[in-house]
Amino acid sequence: MGAAMRRIQAGNALTAFGIGFTVPFLYIYVAQVRDLGSMAATSAFVAFALGALVALPFTGRVIDRRGPVPVVMGAAVAASAGALALGLSTGIVPILLSALALGAGQAVMQPALATMIVWCSTPSTRTRAFALQFFMQNLGLGIGGLLGGQIVDESRPGSFTLLFGIEAVMFLVLAGVVATVRLPHVPTIKDAVPRDPAQAGGSGWKRLLRHKAMVQLCVLGFVVFFACYGQFESGLAAFGTEAAGISPSTLGFALAANTGAIVLAQFVVLKLVEKRRRSRVIALVGLIWTGAWLIAGFSGLGHGSAMMAAAAFITTYALFGIGEAMLSPTLAPLVADLAPEGSVGQYNSAFALVKQMALALGPLGVPLGAGAPMLYIAVFVLVSLGIAGLALRLGKGLTPMQDNPVLASRVVAQGGPAVAVKEPAQPVHA
Repeated sequence: MGAAMRRIQAGNALTAFGIGFTVPFLYIYVAQVRDLGSMAATSAFVAFALGALVALPFTGRVIDRRGPVPVVMGAAVAASAGALALGLSTGIVPILLSALALGAGQAVMQPALATMIVWCSTPSTRTRAFALQFFMQNLGLGIGGLLGGQIVDESRPGSFTLLFGIEAVMFLVLAGVVATVRLPHVPTIKDAVPRDPAQAGGSGWKRLLRHKAMVQLCVLGFVVFFACYGQFESGLAAFGTEAAGISPSTLGFALAANTGAIVLAQFVVLKLVEKRRRSRVIALVGLIWTGAWLIAGFSGLGHGSAMMAAAAFITTYALFGIGEAMLSPTLAPLVADLAPEGSVGQYNSAFALVKQMALALGPLGVPLGAGAPMLYIAVFVLVSLGIAGLALRLGKGLTPMQDNPVLASRVVAQGGPAVAVKEPAQPVHA
């Protein structure tokens, strides 16, 4: 791993550490500490998501034209200002405006940092680079949340201001670290898909929407994010507390089990998945999550003791974590390998937008999780099986290099036939 990649990963980890200080406590801060009520807290989350949805459609073009470094720095400054303002705000309007800025800044960072990782890696090293990014993010979030819980005090609003202040400083640290990164002078990505002359016309979004494999991946990504991340703190939490009788403290243990599973399993899982077809790895995640939802359903049946229900619920979150550890070195590198030359930022931004849309719609599961728990489980069992089916269908439209760059590269290194990565393939003239 080169110096540029080390700095990118370090900045990413420090940012996650800062975010971890505030994410678990945002609802309490708005609803109770500032005494604005649950509706105001919900509105803050909506503003946070809205900021992301407004900013991301324009992010990709800027990344591809100006490069990811100035985008990360600008987003970090905006997020820092939003975090600091949020910690100082006492009224609903400034809180919503601060959440809007913070949400937009954080969202824009994701595709820009992903593009930096792509520029500093090759198809064979990209899988491990994104796995390390995900590992460092979760480790930073976990440590930040743990330390933030020791500082926060509902009777002292200043303790929350301190948390948001720490988050603001970490964003500025990211900007400083990224400013020292020296990316390739010409952003030519090794083994990138060449530009397709047939897609020369139209906007970046129109070209992307004509790319069948990328559209399929976006649909698959939406289902993945909606079925997992979108349910963690909404529908699944409602199911656990209402149907399974899970206490808030047990829910905290379940979230810790999710993070712990990711941290402990990431590099073990990486060795198992990096040499296998990405489409089949995603399909396997769908089957693992099917089992997770069935175990969650068992916790809500009431046939066992409270301890058994709690153990089943915690196991559900841990299985989700294992699936996430399998997806982290799979989805993001696949997005990069599908992107034509000069469009990596656009593709990363599009996939980040899909994720934000799935997270914004995730709370739609709350009424089912709380009011019709077994129907809720049945729906997401089918959704998880659908993930497996969509992944296998996607695999049929990928080239060998896109589906498994490690094995494809090995064939070339051993003197086998070169693998075409251009879609559609063009004749090569001597």
